[in-house]
Amino acid sequence: MLGNMINGQLLISSLIEHAEAYHSDTEIVSRTVEGPIHKYTLKDAAKRSRKLANALNKLGLREGDVVGTLAWNTFRHFELYFGVSGIGCIVNTVNPRLFPDQLIYIINHAENQYLFIDLSFVELVESISDSLKTVKGIIVLTDKENMPKTKLENVMCYEELLVDESDEYVWPNFDENTASSLCYTSGTTGDPKGVLYSHRSTILHTWIVSAGNVGNVSSSSIILPVVPMFHVNAWGIPYASAMFGAKLVLPGPLLDGASIFELIDKEKPDLLMGVPTVWLGLLQYLNETNQTLESVTTALVGGSAAPRAMIQEFEEKHDVFLMHGWGMTEMSPLGTATSRTAEMDHMDIESRYDLQQKQGKTFYGLEMTIADDEGNELPKDGIVFGRLLVKGPTVVERYFKSEESSLDENGWFDTGDVAKIHPEGYMEIVDRSKDVIKSGGEWISSIDLENAAVGHPSVAEACVIGVSHEKWDERPLLLIVKAEGQKISKEEILVFLEDKVAKWWLPNDVIFVSELPHTATGKLLKKDLREKYKSHLVNKKR
Repeated sequence: MLGNMINGQLLISSLIEHAEAYHSDTEIVSRTVEGPIHKYTLKDAAKRSRKLANALNKLGLREGDVVGTLAWNTFRHFELYFGVSGIGCIVNTVNPRLFPDQLIYIINHAENQYLFIDLSFVELVESISDSLKTVKGIIVLTDKENMPKTKLENVMCYEELLVDESDEYVWPNFDENTASSLCYTSGTTGDPKGVLYSHRSTILHTWIVSAGNVGNVSSSSIILPVVPMFHVNAWGIPYASAMFGAKLVLPGPLLDGASIFELIDKEKPDLLMGVPTVWLGLLQYLNETNQTLESVTTALVGGSAAPRAMIQEFEEKHDVFLMHGWGMTEMSPLGTATSRTAEMDHMDIESRYDLQQKQGKTFYGLEMTIADDEGNELPKDGIVFGRLLVKGPTVVERYFKSEESSLDENGWFDTGDVAKIHPEGYMEIVDRSKDVIKSGGEWISSIDLENAAVGHPSVAEACVIGVSHEKWDERPLLLIVKAEGQKISKEEILVFLEDKVAKWWLPNDVIFVSELPHTATGKLLKKDLREKYKSHLVNKKR
């Protein structure tokens, strides 16, 4: 017997309509690419999203067509989130930090019909335009006064595209499992892979990220998402703003510490969201200028693990709780979070920092386990670690245009991470499966070693890789970028690490470098480093 309830569809268009009806006066503040700060309301955004929908229909776009964006966190990009998906098309948020050949691959593979691009990326798109096979036109996200001269063909101005369109539009109704947006992985081990989200999965993820044990989003929230809107839908925050009426402060193209603090100082956000490299820049600026984060209560950090020193600095200097969030493109992306609990408030501070360093607990609807290489589930005792597996309605089943399922025979998706799960439910990432160091049959976590190293005040960034060793198969090699103006020796680093990791974890050598390579999403790119230094210890011995 079925229940007797209305079977309504969960559609992204309903979010912006809800926002207009119940949170119409909520502000969206946006630093524009042109420079000035732009302010308007969710009601204004809803009207302009409908104008955009009318314009897209006139361009000939129909349900299932893909529209690409290369854009920063601005109000115009916000409108694209709703206008494109709302008509049944798919918004493909393309990461402009990728290499040109990766951009070409993604745009062609996704079969983008049109590209909506910020002024910052006109030259970039010019350089690859001859290789784009499906793109019919380029829309520059600016007004008539700021339109650039360009050699691109069929170029339109966004504001001119909207100016004569009606703000009346009846959003179509369709199945909630219809595709809504498309985001590609960074492709560190091959071509980028597309993850095709549905309206249903997006709205479910929006509830997850907004919940009390994560973002605690409400109409009184003011959120500054530094995480880019081209990176996994900005962790769902633009949708959360529409769902709950939270004020958004969008940073545009300026992500340096000074620019971020300017917005914090003026708009008083209580929640920040970004990756560790962004927060390092902000903390450095705060230290240099003797400023503090008076309005901020929580900073969510994702993309890679935050070092303990960062957690400590946010807490002790700025009274800000640094919340770990973990996930991946294939998970929409959020999978766990270390939300502040009553339990933490009764802990001594060092024990709390220990807990904050873990990646946190998962949410209702998402299942998580660990398994060995044969697929056997392992105990969740906080000691044993293995491959981290997930399943749930916000997890990818197969990659875009792939005929093969990405799940194992039991319906689990292998995240590629190595983790342990504690009895109370906290998940702790040990390493990426390809980054874990196997030395003499024992595993060494490169992440733990890196986090320990950056705890030294003279270390700006650290990277640990496994390199060949004649006796132990692999041993850890530590690469360090010194903090500006600092001097430190290999011997000092090793002494510093002695009481922080197991003795047999200590790196066999330390190399100082001027910079470390990163992926387009800010993660350490270790593949090339492993190749470059694979014989370092063997050659050194000789």
